[in-house]
Amino acid sequence: MFTVLTRQPCEQAGLKALSRTPAIVALVVLLVSVVVLVAITLIQIHQKEVLPPGLKYGIVLDAGSSRTTVYVYQWPAEKENNTGVVSQTFRCSVRGSGISSYGNNPQDVPKAFEDCMQKVKLQIPAQLHGSTRIHLGATAGMRLLRSQNETAANEVLASIQNYFKSQPFDFRGAQIISGQEEGVYGWITANYLMGNFLEKNLWRMWVHPHGVETTGALDLGGASTQISFAAEEKVGLNTSGLMQVSLYGYVYTLYTHSFQCYGRNEAEKRFLARLLQNSPTKTDLINPCYPRNYTATFPMSHIFNSLCTADLSPASYHPDDIIAFEGTGDPLLCREKVAFLFDFKACQDPEACSFDGVYQPKVKGPFVAFAGFYYTASALNLSGSFSLDIFNSSTWNFCSQNWSQLPLLLPRFDEEYARSYCFSAHYIYHLLVNGYKFTEETWPQIHFKKEVGNSSIAWSLGYMLSLTNQIPAESPLIHLPMQPRVFVGILSFFAGVALLCLAFLVYLCTVSRIHRSSQHAFDHTVDSE
Repeated sequence: MFTVLTRQPCEQAGLKALSRTPAIVALVVLLVSVVVLVAITLIQIHQKEVLPPGLKYGIVLDAGSSRTTVYVYQWPAEKENNTGVVSQTFRCSVRGSGISSYGNNPQDVPKAFEDCMQKVKLQIPAQLHGSTRIHLGATAGMRLLRSQNETAANEVLASIQNYFKSQPFDFRGAQIISGQEEGVYGWITANYLMGNFLEKNLWRMWVHPHGVETTGALDLGGASTQISFAAEEKVGLNTSGLMQVSLYGYVYTLYTHSFQCYGRNEAEKRFLARLLQNSPTKTDLINPCYPRNYTATFPMSHIFNSLCTADLSPASYHPDDIIAFEGTGDPLLCREKVAFLFDFKACQDPEACSFDGVYQPKVKGPFVAFAGFYYTASALNLSGSFSLDIFNSSTWNFCSQNWSQLPLLLPRFDEEYARSYCFSAHYIYHLLVNGYKFTEETWPQIHFKKEVGNSSIAWSLGYMLSLTNQIPAESPLIHLPMQPRVFVGILSFFAGVALLCLAFLVYLCTVSRIHRSSQHAFDHTVDSE
């Protein structure tokens, strides 16, 4: 008994000494881990290094059939998966008509550009003018001119080349892009602006959004119209109109087709030519698509100066002969006659064909309709998405108006456009419903838009996005102290250490309590003896 009593204090002191040291070490490590966790998180969030301006600029001239528009784009020098993050900063409409109208006087093209180019110079820092690339892309108007008169088309392009050689920018050429390229670039623009390619994550880094459905693109220009959308993966690439596009590290399978001579302006010329063909009189004609009490007179060349109507010209065609059209504002007859612009019977399989025998898979998912689609819908006081019934009722209401009422209905009245909106509305109906096979159920998936944010929906932005693949990457604009992977790794390590230390301290505390409880019972037994 004596021996036990004399050894107990020594044993207790030893146990306390042994248990105190690991507890102190664990507590210190825990505190250090918490401090490190807080410190690296604050540093990562608040100590981002903003580097000196690393912006690049690019200029694209969209030379359409009816007008030329100049766009200025900028993007960080650091690219994301070989494709730049591009935004529109400036837009300027060139005065006058499209460059294809200068076939007889190509030397006058530069004069039209001068006003916009002076404004562009003010949008880009002077020290970056020499490194800013400028591209001109011509679309269906020049495609038609090249087919009709290749020499004239080349002279127009040569005049543009000479003009831009005298400009301070890095001119990379004027080219006529194909209809398929126009369709694909329009699709890229629409999806880019809607955030279907990139989004910023928690660390403000650009990443590819998961599970996002791409948007189809519907473009209606003056001389051509394009449809583009992501096709089913099971569709074979050897099928007409299908191609693969690589953007931001992902590959997309697209269906795209461009219909030459089916742009709004050329389609109306063909419509007027058919009215002339089917009219008993060759000078005064009835046009059910023109408003009531409206009369328009044109020289024959206005209708038949295009390759799209050359085969419809009368045998006694004289360019200077005057022809008059009187509007009757008959929406039913207008819709009936506009249908003859399309050959819907050429399709052997209507489920896999649009019109004129052109293959098209079934449309799916959301679509954005821009350019002429948007402007026509806007004239009907419509925008965004709406039902087919609303589109039809709005068309009927507009087409039934008297000419004198149109200035009160249209926010911006222009005779050339105002007289043709009724035709355009019926044309869009046949193109989308009988051509592309949109139904009452799928029509509301079409969104009629002009722009997203401050960026116009046009093929030019998609063109710029593709061209940035050729621009070398430089340093990022925002440089984080640690790469996200390194940061997450360190965070995980110290969080794990902190949890282990906390668990060890809880264990020591539990053991200590059990030991004190046992010691108390032992002391009580000794005292009773």
